[in-house]
Amino acid sequence: MQKEQQQLAELVKGKKVAFIGAGVSHKTLIEEFVGLGAHVTLCDKKNSVDDFGSYAETIRRLGIDLSLGEHYMDGFRGQDIILRTPGFEYYQKPLQDAIAAGTLVTSEVELFFDYCPCEIVGVTGSDGKTTTTPLLSKFYEAAEVSPDDVAVVELSSFQLISMRKSPKIAVVTNVTPNHLDHHKDMQEYIDAKRNILLHQVPPCREVLGYENDITRSMVPDCKGKQVWFTRLHDTDNGAFLRGDGMLCMAEDGVVTPFLAQKDIKLRGLHNIENLLAAAAAVWGEVPVEAIQKVGSTF
Repeated sequence: MQKEQQQLAELVKGKKVAFIGAGVSHKTLIEEFVGLGAHVTLCDKKNSVDDFGSYAETIRRLGIDLSLGEHYMDGFRGQDIILRTPGFEYYQKPLQDAIAAGTLVTSEVELFFDYCPCEIVGVTGSDGKTTTTPLLSKFYEAAEVSPDDVAVVELSSFQLISMRKSPKIAVVTNVTPNHLDHHKDMQEYIDAKRNILLHQVPPCREVLGYENDITRSMVPDCKGKQVWFTRLHDTDNGAFLRGDGMLCMAEDGVVTPFLAQKDIKLRGLHNIENLLAAAAAVWGEVPVEAIQKVGSTF
């Protein structure tokens, strides 16, 4: 058993663990936790085991306890660990009561951060993260960096809101009013996004969107080498689109043009920004040639 798997086994063996919902990722974790010796309770709005369809057979086979229906959150009481889903509002009273009673509340992505053996690059933002994340992954692939060495992760505010660890390289594309039907207010949403930065341990790197007032205000939260990305201004600290149509990186007093805008396959000015953000994140980590190759073919 790998070291990380052994550590997870030590965390859950013999513990009472509640899972909120049985989505795709939780189905995998439930089976693994039962195999590691956890006593699992599934808490769900569904009214009966048969409402889980084909998964009902697995529930019976694994001997999972159920807390169902209108009062499904009653199952939180007395648990050692609760696994929440990103869509479950973190500050709901039953969950906060469980935390106050000493229950460890965590999630799939938090466990990943706890036990992932390699360096993590994290991307968040109201817009752009879903393009920036695969760009980063392709940069590493082009540089022949192994998945065992680096994990690139897209992070939503719902995942970040309870995070107590941050990635080694953190990208915040922008923060604009979003998901406010699931957050108490805009400040809660901003604070959730800030969690990608707050728990970093130097040496680390932060890439912030210069054109967004909120991301620009996050500089005091940065603990490592902070750089910008912008398509509207030149900068002496980060990636930018120069007036002559060249994407450039400025770092340590050196400006390096690395790709012509006309050679970029991605359409739209917003994707220029995504490419700049991704390049700023991996600068010095992968060869410039890898950035050029992906930038002109992705």
